Amino acid sequence: MGTKDNNPGIYTILRPSGVERPLIFDSPHSGHNYPDDFNHACPRDALLRAEDNEVDILFADVTQAGASLLTALFPRTYIDVNRAEDDIDTELLAERWPGPLNPTSRSYAGIGLLRRLVKPGIPVYDRALTVAEVRARIGNYYHPYHAALRSLLDDAHYRFGKVWHINCHSMPSSSAAVTNGVLSMQPDFVLGDRDGTSCDLGFTHFLRDALRTMGYRVAINNPYKGVELVRRSANPAEGRHSIQIEISKGLYWDENKNERIKNFSKLKGDIDKLVEACGIYVDSHLSSLAAD
Repeated sequence: MGTKDNNPGIYTILRPSGVERPLIFDSPHSGHNYPDDFNHACPRDALLRAEDNEVDILFADVTQAGASLLTALFPRTYIDVNRAEDDIDTELLAERWPGPLNPTSRSYAGIGLLRRLVKPGIPVYDRALTVAEVRARIGNYYHPYHAALRSLLDDAHYRFGKVWHINCHSMPSSSAAVTNGVLSMQPDFVLGDRDGTSCDLGFTHFLRDALRTMGYRVAINNPYKGVELVRRSANPAEGRHSIQIEISKGLYWDENKNERIKNFSKLKGDIDKLVEACGIYVDSHLSSLAAD
């Protein structure tokens, strides 16, 4: 069991009450507390389908392995903390943005910092957003979430000299890996370490091998490499290791009915085993650090 910190409507943090390890998990896309000022025009059901449904529950017992879990409570369709702060879709704005912008291909596709499309052909809004609205979301939701994650990581790194961060997501079961231009079998998990730059390769391979031993198909950086939260959190040269994990919804979720399937409990049990193994990995690498 652990303890719980709550920033109402923004995030929760689960912390271990006993042995602590520098192992931090976060689930930025599983929130479904819809702010009163969202004022979306698309059906709520469409927004619910855009969530990383119950990923926070899959990882809810990480405290038993001495790890902490940060979870966003607001939906990613309101503001996406896994995008850069300036990745703003100008098509959404009712007025000129008063500062620099850097819209990426995600914004052009309607899935930037603030979503324009909940899915292709279905707009989130029937209106444009004011600068004040966007700034309020950044100040009241985006910044507090990033600050909470940074505090967790900095505190663990200060006390232990190293920290391991796992950024948790789910992906549509239709996602597939592509190798040398050939479409391969749907992976069950995709690990993203930004092409080997965000964490030690040994940790990436440890996660891959642990999942494969449990019978899962695992891809690395294909098609998901890790985005803003991994980018900001990573500095392997300083002992800051960050990796993204994507779980196929087909393993635990009925994407048509938008509800759990019978396999949910089995997957959660396997996630618990993976987290426990991560704790052992962390201990072994802290021991080697102490020996040095």
